[in-house]
Amino acid sequence: MNSVTLEVASREKTNNRLLHAFDGEAQGQFISFESPELLFKVISGKRWDLLKVMTGAEAMTIREAARRMGRDVKSVHGDVQALLKAGILQKTEKGQIIFPYDAVHVDFVLKAA
Repeated sequence: MNSVTLEVASREKTNNRLLHAFDGEAQGQFISFESPELLFKVISGKRWDLLKVMTGAEAMTIREAARRMGRDVKSVHGDVQALLKAGILQKTEKGQIIFPYDAVHVDFVLKAA
């Protein structure tokens, strides 16, 4: 199974993972955010729904993603652009979009202020 972890991680933790990867240690697939607020800003409710539709699916057009979600193409297009910019979705050579994972794990800790 090809899975990705969406996480809230410090720059230090991310750099440490990178150094271990350079040493040949497998790290897995991670997409890191600086804060929970940024994670929730990038992955809003509708964008999470889009990821659910695309998880484990083949590449598709934005129009197909909108059809599967029952949403209008223009709104889905805006969400796709935001997720592409964040590096969460990818674009194929044919211009289709893909979320190349079969599973998503979200990992962060909420601490008392």
